[in-house]
Formats: sequence, structure tokens, C-alpha cells
Amino acid sequence: MTRRIFFQIHWFLGITAGLVLAVMGVTGAMLSFEDEIMAAISPGIVTLTPGTGAPLAPDAIIVRASAQRDGLRVASLTVEDDPALAWRVQFDPVKGKGRRGERSYVDPRDGRLLGAANGTGFFRTITDLHRWLALPGGGNGIGRQITAFSAIALIFFALSGLYLRWPRRALDWRAWLVLDLRKSGRNLYRALHAVIGGWIVLFYLLSATTGLWWSYDWYRQGVLYTLTGKTSRGEEPRGDRGEKMKVETPSLALAWPALEQATGGHFESVTITLPKAQGPVGFRVLLPDARHERMTDMVEIDPANGRVLKVARYADKSVGEVITTSMLEVHRGAIFGMPGRLFLFVTSLTMPLFTITGFLLYFARRRRKRPIDDLPVETPAAAGASDLLVAYASQTGGAERLARQTAAALGTSHIVPLASVDADQLAQVDRALFVISTYGEGEPPDRVRRFARQDMAEPPAAGHLHYAVLALGDREYADFCAFGHQVDRWLHAGGGQRLFDMIEVDGEDADAHRQWQQQLAALGARADAPDWAPADYAKWRLMDRRLLNPGSAGGPAYLIALKPCDGVTPDWEAGDIAEILPRNDPQRVAALRARHGEVVDAEQLATSILPADEDAPLTDLRPLPHREYSVASIASDGRIELLVRQVRRDDGWLGLGSGWLTRHAPVGSEIDLRVHANPGFHAPADGRRLILIGNGTGLAGLRGHLRQAAARGVGGHWLFLGERSAAHDAFLGEELEQMLADGTLSRLDRAFSRDPACGRYVQHLVEAQAEALRLWVEQGAAILVCGSLEGMAPAVDAALRAALGDDRLEAMAETGLYRRDIY
Repeated sequence: MTRRIFFQIHWFLGITAGLVLAVMGVTGAMLSFEDEIMAAISPGIVTLTPGTGAPLAPDAIIVRASAQRDGLRVASLTVEDDPALAWRVQFDPVKGKGRRGERSYVDPRDGRLLGAANGTGFFRTITDLHRWLALPGGGNGIGRQITAFSAIALIFFALSGLYLRWPRRALDWRAWLVLDLRKSGRNLYRALHAVIGGWIVLFYLLSATTGLWWSYDWYRQGVLYTLTGKTSRGEEPRGDRGEKMKVETPSLALAWPALEQATGGHFESVTITLPKAQGPVGFRVLLPDARHERMTDMVEIDPANGRVLKVARYADKSVGEVITTSMLEVHRGAIFGMPGRLFLFVTSLTMPLFTITGFLLYFARRRRKRPIDDLPVETPAAAGASDLLVAYASQTGGAERLARQTAAALGTSHIVPLASVDADQLAQVDRALFVISTYGEGEPPDRVRRFARQDMAEPPAAGHLHYAVLALGDREYADFCAFGHQVDRWLHAGGGQRLFDMIEVDGEDADAHRQWQQQLAALGARADAPDWAPADYAKWRLMDRRLLNPGSAGGPAYLIALKPCDGVTPDWEAGDIAEILPRNDPQRVAALRARHGEVVDAEQLATSILPADEDAPLTDLRPLPHREYSVASIASDGRIELLVRQVRRDDGWLGLGSGWLTRHAPVGSEIDLRVHANPGFHAPADGRRLILIGNGTGLAGLRGHLRQAAARGVGGHWLFLGERSAAHDAFLGEELEQMLADGTLSRLDRAFSRDPACGRYVQHLVEAQAEALRLWVEQGAAILVCGSLEGMAPAVDAALRAALGDDRLEAMAETGLYRRDIY
């Protein structure tokens, strides 16, 4: 509940204060180097042209500057030690023209006023935007209250953000600092928001807590009292001691030599504050090599006799006094020198990043909460659809929507809330699909809380049931997809057998949606159904197409090689998936155009789902769906290789994806392709030995892992592989023998089911090697299985459970040591 409350406040403040903070961040970054920018664009004003002549005495500069403004009194003069820099004067304000007087640079060699630096007006506007959004009323208007509220919100963002993203392994620096840019969509927005936020959270806390210094007097007084035990700074002489009567500007003839003697003439600059009444002259002395402008000694001198009345040295200040008298320098990081200013400059510039990613995450969450669509069943009933149940557990409607899409794809009307599932319903079906949402801290949705507490207390009678789970969650929470895992374990404990491994969905994860849709196709859903989540593709060139099994009684299998057209090979890991956007058979397209009088564009027909009835009108054509293939190469190969078996449909036409890749697309032509991560089939990162099990073109995903292991210098793996005939179907036999020779493989076991001398499937090899498998697993080996959903995957899973025990295999699955890519 606490986490939920913090999250709700976090996003609410984000959509209310986010834009203001973005403005404050950008303007703050612009102000970080205001003086340097104005100096660079103001030659002849801030910086002097080379010339001869020594600077005049301060008294002379004051007199000449006042004369050029009709006798207007000079309130202060800043003397620079660097002869290449102009001095600065501040005049008293003119009555009726504001509270501040004119500021001007002055040439110390002749006392000539040079005017204000270029960009002064621009930076004054930027300052007004930064402090009070340049709204009417200035520092006393509503703008100041808005920026103050936003600074408080920034403090809450920083602290609540740390709490919300606190990882389970808090001492693992990778969990805090590593940014995975391979992510896309909502996952990428969250990674940018959370990880970069973790990098710079301390700088934002510094900016916000110091920014409030100028927002609230009670805050400033409280900080002063906490750090110094006082409620006023009193760090600068105000020149108003003695009688409150107007006097002539005092002469500095005695005071200036006294200051030079007191400082030894070593300073970067000196700001002279001239009293408005009888009293001492104040000198703020910027120390040599000072890190910031407030690193000053304060000296008061009696102008009548040159006697030093008071010296307040920076070196003698307490830490609290240093902070409170240098709050602006703390705010912009200058108190830490140039590195501090650069860090605050960069972190201020990143503020819009959090506003943008925060809004993108907010809109993504809103899309997930949109009303449930009425999804008609548009597909013919799949084989056995009447024996298939779709159940859902939904909090905001997302799981119910996906459940309806799932039922529509499979042509079943058996769709029910999880809370209504009972033993009788499970007994009436052989297959069930569960679309399960997790709410809050790993909790079930509200409507299934009682079901989770009571009905799931005991395993169901599910020994006959084949099932799969689509788990919806939010990685912003530590217990990601926790309730989906609970349902999966509950069904498995009751004897249920998984059709395929649970698929986790983080928000609007397009990859996971398409992976679920692809698995539905293996269960009988229309193979040409359009994607639920469209993808962006790149252009790849078909470089090679080699038949691997000439003379085989099975379908022809090809090794397909593709290279990116732009020459830039994207990064991917072994186990990842290539998505191909196919095109229709050109002969079929030509036949349809001939039958319909070429009224439809050939390109549109080539990229659209074609009607089964050739006489049907060619209207309302929908785009072709993608096809997925396990990548059989690694990124360092510079190309993607696929193992594709050519499929012929019942109507005589070749399969959509396999036909395009193995026959219709000419070698040298362009293919639309994208790679998406498949973390559920990545190998453990610690370089342990692998037990690889597959059949047919499932060798593709296993070959990628073997190549990756070889590239990393990790050998000693074990490959189980099944196919039809040793004479025709020993895919990549020479390559696998070479891996045995170089040590990448330590064992290679092959089964050829159609050979009289063998007559076994790959699961039989697993059964025969049960004892050796147990030894390898006890020594830390991981198991990766790649191949067909029908037959191989459940048979191998059963053989592994018989060899290793159900509890051990489940534990390996939970820790990522048993992973499958089945299709």
C-alpha cells in the first residue's frame, strides 16, 4: 500500500510539476555559465583591448564614472587584478526607475563607461524564468509559489524514485547503474527515467534543497539557524553605520593602501561598497585561485584614517557559515569548483528527459486502462477449440482485452474470469490459456483475491490439462508478474503440463505480445493473422540460400544468410529472435490481378493478406503478419543466419514466411527484418557449461549459443540433436564435428528417427543419458531446449523431469538454468 501511494503521488506530481521543472532545469543550465558567455560575446566591454597605461586609482574611477551619469552616486566598484578585464561600477537607483541602479563596465585606464555586457537583457529574462517563470508580480507573484512548489516536488521525486526502484539486490551496483539501451518502447522509457535518475539523484536533491532558500523566508531562517545558530547572515557591511545623513562619497586615498597592505596585494578582485552615510568602507576580497565568487574575505576600513576596523576571513568560517554565505554557489555547484559546475550544468540539462519519459510512461499506463474493446471472433474455430478454455484475471482491463484477443484468434467462446474457474470447468477441457495480471506489490487483482486465498490454497486436479500463462506486470514493482507465477506454479503442482513456458509482458511490450501471438499460431490460430503490436523493420539483403538436406523425405531445409543494407550490424545475443516481414508468392499475386483485371496495385497485393477465395473482392486488405525465426549466428559474424524449413500448405501454396525466404525472394533482394530480444532463452552470464537439446531447425537457436560460447572461449558443452535421416538430414554436420574437435562441444548425441539402425527421437537420447545428465546438472550445467511445440518439447520436458525430478527442474526454471525456445 505504501508503495502504491508513493507511486500515485510520484506520477501525479510529475504531470503537474514536470513541465515547470523542465523549464527550470534548462534555464538553470543556461545560467550556469552566464558570466563566461557574456564575456565571450562582449569583447571591448567585459574584456579590454590591448593597450598601454596603468589603471587609475579607485577614487579617480569613481569620480569619472559619476560625472558621466550627471553626478549619480556610485554605490560600489569592483576592481580586477587581471589587466585584461574591465572594472565594474554599480550606481544608486534613480527614483522611480526600479530598486536597482545601473551596472556598467568601466575602462580602468581612463574611467570611460563601457556599458552593460552583451546578453544582459537575455540572461535577465532567463533568470526571471528560472525564479518565477517570468510571470506578473515577479518575486512576489504566483510564479514564485509555482517554482517553490516544483522544487518541493523535485525533492519528493528524488526520494520516492529511490524507494520505488529499490532493487532486491541493493548491493549489486549493476542494478543501480547499468543502462540497457537494447530495450525499446515503454521499457526503454522506464530505464532512462529510473537509471539516469539514480545517477544524478544527489545533484537534484542539492538543486532543490538550495533552491528553496530563495522561495520561503521560514526555510531560509530555519537553515540559517540549523547551520549557524543565527537567524541572519550579516556577512557584508551595509555602509549605514553612524549618523543616517547623506554625505559626500568618502575618499579612498587612505583606505585603499590600507587594504593593499592588509592583503599583500594578492587578490583576484575587490568589490568596494561605499557607505550611504558616515561609516566604514567595506571591501569584499575574492581570494587568489578562488573556486567560486563567494570565497571572499570581508574587510572594513575607516576612510578617515585608513584604520582596519574588522576582518572576517573565509578560512575562519565554519562549514555552516560557508554554506549560508555561499548558497548561490552551492546551488549551481561552483562551491565544488569547475567539476561541480559542469555536473550541475549537465544534470540541469537532463531535466526535460525526465519530463518527457515521465509523460510517455503516463500515456502508456493510460492506454493500458482504456475501455475493453468488443472483439468479435473473426477467425474460424481452430482444431480442438471447443476443448480450450481462456481465463483471465484483470485489474484495469488489459488482461481481459488480451484474453478476448486470444479467444478471437483461436475461435473459442470459452472465456471466463479466473475467479469463476472451478474443478468442473477444468475437467471439461484438455487445454487452457491463462492471461493473468499482477497488481501492486505482487498481489492478485481485486476480483480474484478470494480465489487466490481460498481456491489456490490446494493444487487443482489438472493431471489431464495442458496449459500456458501470459503474465502481465510492471517492472516498476519488485515482484514483477508475481501473481502470474503463482498461477503457473498452482497449475503445475496439480499435474498440469505446460504447452510452452510462461511469457511475461511489461506494459505494452510489443515483443512479448507478438511472441504470445506466435505461440497461438502453433496452437491452431490463423497463421496469417495481422500483428497485435506492429513493429519497425530495417532493410536486410538476402546474401545466400543453401539447401542443407538434398534428397530428404522431409521438407527442404535451408541456411539463409542476410546482411544489413546500411552496413551497420545491430547487436544481439544468442537466443534472440529475427522477425521477417514476408511477401506473397508473385505467381499468386499475378493470378489474382489477372482474374480481377489488375484493379489492385501489385505492391499492395504482395504485402497484404489474400482471400482464400480467388473470386472474393479484393477490398479491405490487411497487412501481412511477421514470421519469427531463431537467429543461428552471433553479432560478430556480421550477418544473421537462419535455418528455415520450407512448408507447403494444404492448398498447395508454400508457407508465407518459408516460401518467401526459401524460394520467392531472389538472392540479392531486400528483406524487411528486425531483431528482438528473447531474454527467456539467453544463456546464463557466468559461462557455465550448457546442455543443448533440440530437433530439426531448432538447431538454429542452439547453434547461436555454441558460436557465442566459442567466441567467449567457453567450451565443454553437450548437444542432443534429433532429425530424420543421417544420410540426408545431418544439418551442418561438418561444423558440429569441428566444434567437437576444438573443444566447444565435449559431447554430441544425435538421433535419426527414420533410420532403421536408430529409430529414436531426441527425448530417447535424454532418457538414455539420465545418469550423466544428473551429474552435469549437479556440477552446475544449464539446460537450453529449442524446437517444435508439437511432440518434441513436451516429450523432452517429460524426459528431463524423469531424469532430474520435477522439483529440481522447476527450481532450475525459476533460477534461469532451464530455458526453452519452442514454437
